[in-house]
Amino acid sequence: MDIVYAVSARQSSPSKLSQASDFLHEGPTLCSISSRNVVAFTTTCELNDIRGSTFGSHVYVADLNCPWSSYKILSHDVEITALEWDLPGSKLLVADADGLVQILGSSEHLLNDWSCLVSAHFPGEHVLAASFFHNGRKLGLVAEKKDTPLYSDKFTYVKIAPTVRYFGGQPLEGCIVVTATGMVGVVTLVREPAKGVESPEGPAFHSLTASESLGTTRQRVRAVDICYGKNGQFLVAVSGGKTNLPIQCYGVSINRNEEKMTITSQALPSFFLQCNTLKDNSYQNVVQLRFVVREDADSLVVTSNSDTGGIVEIWELREKVISVHKVLQKSSSPPPDPFEIVVWQHQSHWQASSKIQAMCTTKGALSTAAPASTYVMVALDDSKLYCLHRESLKQVASASLHSSWRCDEPSPKMSRGQVNAAAMDLTWAGSALLVADTRGQLYLYKVLPVADPGGGPLTVPYAVTLLEYCLISGMDWWDVLLALRPSMIDAVCDRFTESFNRQPACTQQLLSSHYLCIKASLNRLSTNGQQRSSDLLNLVMLHSISTAFKSLLRPSDLVNHEKSPAEGIAAAMLEPVSDINRILLIVEPKECTVEPSTLQSLQQLIQWVADLALNLLARIPEQRQQRNSGYELIRDVNALNELRELFVIIKIWGLLRPTCLPVFVQLTENLDVLALCFKLLSRLVQSPEPDEALIDECLLLPSQVRIPQISSSSSAAVVMTPALFYHPLPIQLEFGTEPENLQMPVENNPVEGAVQTQQVIDCIRHVFLGKSPYAVRVCCR
Repeated sequence: MDIVYAVSARQSSPSKLSQASDFLHEGPTLCSISSRNVVAFTTTCELNDIRGSTFGSHVYVADLNCPWSSYKILSHDVEITALEWDLPGSKLLVADADGLVQILGSSEHLLNDWSCLVSAHFPGEHVLAASFFHNGRKLGLVAEKKDTPLYSDKFTYVKIAPTVRYFGGQPLEGCIVVTATGMVGVVTLVREPAKGVESPEGPAFHSLTASESLGTTRQRVRAVDICYGKNGQFLVAVSGGKTNLPIQCYGVSINRNEEKMTITSQALPSFFLQCNTLKDNSYQNVVQLRFVVREDADSLVVTSNSDTGGIVEIWELREKVISVHKVLQKSSSPPPDPFEIVVWQHQSHWQASSKIQAMCTTKGALSTAAPASTYVMVALDDSKLYCLHRESLKQVASASLHSSWRCDEPSPKMSRGQVNAAAMDLTWAGSALLVADTRGQLYLYKVLPVADPGGGPLTVPYAVTLLEYCLISGMDWWDVLLALRPSMIDAVCDRFTESFNRQPACTQQLLSSHYLCIKASLNRLSTNGQQRSSDLLNLVMLHSISTAFKSLLRPSDLVNHEKSPAEGIAAAMLEPVSDINRILLIVEPKECTVEPSTLQSLQQLIQWVADLALNLLARIPEQRQQRNSGYELIRDVNALNELRELFVIIKIWGLLRPTCLPVFVQLTENLDVLALCFKLLSRLVQSPEPDEALIDECLLLPSQVRIPQISSSSSAAVVMTPALFYHPLPIQLEFGTEPENLQMPVENNPVEGAVQTQQVIDCIRHVFLGKSPYAVRVCCR
């Protein structure tokens, strides 16, 4: 395990006042990573609070790609005891020691804008664990067919029932909580309006709540974990906190009857810990329970502590055959069949020389093979971290939090006191580990993905398989890129492209946008791949604009019922015509009518399409001199034809509302820029290798019209850059301070003669916001 970065809170200069309030910053900390690689973590004081005046419990969220940009979304006076993300990674569950449960959601995918969707209060209940309902969707890699080329054969959806269904069989959103008194609570998110409530803005969320005792009688619970069952129920494992008490398991089922939720709890086989049978029986306290995989209830990890050390035990649920005793058999009848029961069996254990502070397991198994190859991560109170393999608890790797600070760093900037891990969590692909200490400081470690039980370095085929899994499942792939080595990036990109090109046309069309984003991020990691990455991101935006424009086309007269207006324009592009005015004679303008008020709102996107065409044409002379390997937008005939179709649509819309046309700064008089760009693009489509006449005309283009500089990449600092592979690790970061050494490199080959603007541009709508706007949306990927 190699540490990548450490993020600390801002420290003041040493003084008596800061030393006196230093204990206020120490406290219980939680962290949880979503499937989008966004981390939620808690602190006892606000990150910018030096004196400890904001003592309480505060929840922050941050993207792992830029962890210094953290945003506070919630503050409580009481301790927050549970943090959980839902499976898509869009909602966050927060529960505290007073029984308050809140489900938060972000607004329009903004990381710094969160609101409470529903909340419920269970008075006097200390929430220990929580989990969202399962939505019934789980993608698995078929281990026997992992080398097949088709995605449909390589991946399959595993049969798992949703936790709760409502009208139409759709999965219901909600969560389950388990408290310290042995109570099970349920909170649901219902999108339909509550009875007697009418909202003019449409249906809003309202909640249905229910509670029930976990066992026959209430009992004190100290440690608990929740797992998904394949039939839709929850598997709950609880402990009273002492090793001489049994680890009890329950199956919890939830049903909805109209406006009422019902909870059914059933006792399952339990067991006593193996550490009670050891000669040195000094282990007294149970620290944590964790199922090895969140969707597999067959394996459970238990950690216990003594005064000087700790122990990790793995228990597995096995079928056991029991025969009937001869005394109970009838002599005349044949011997009965043996009974099969399910019991917990001890598999292995691992002893530590120090107390165990935190433990976590893999969130989910990517492969359908059983048992799944996963890791168990353990943090000790001597600041050491251990990575153990699930099969035999064999130590795979180790690290220390003390190595997180480089000795060349000035002492006032970083806190170098005793560092103790308070919480830890693995990413969903299992290739990165995040550790939070008692001060809310974060440490990110690389973890070798479990490619096979024998271990070994990450290979190109398995890296491509992980990216394909992210492509189909929708899971974020940032942590997979973190595990790559610089020497294998080009090979992974080429193999990923070849594999995608083998898929059927329908599959490629469905996954094209997601595929282009993954490929762009791969190229961005290469020092000479910034232009390719920019081209791929421009292609994504071009596809999006083309789809939006074509969906607006509505024929005023139903002249042709066989073809839609978009199909008619695509058929016209097959004609070897370079004059856009002649194309307008083929396409009937009445088939492309749009409301004039709607056209004006699309002007900024129309302007972006024209600017992209100008930049591509101006790059043609340079492309002849230096031919780059990999994707180039200027040589993509399909993309150029898409640009030509958009030019025809824009020309027709300009007849309806001239103010929606793109604005050009012309350097010569009587120049129709739209017609000139369409002519040059048509000649480029007819001859992908440009001739001398086309190159000469493109050379004259900057002297005829001013070409604005267009860039699809952000200059904001992020972790995943080519500099990561050459920067000395660990990278030492500070909350609220953007590092200067992680700036994204600008494009290698800017267009000659292009005019760069100092105005800030919205990355989604492509609207100019001025030089110093109040708020700007920035993509952190």
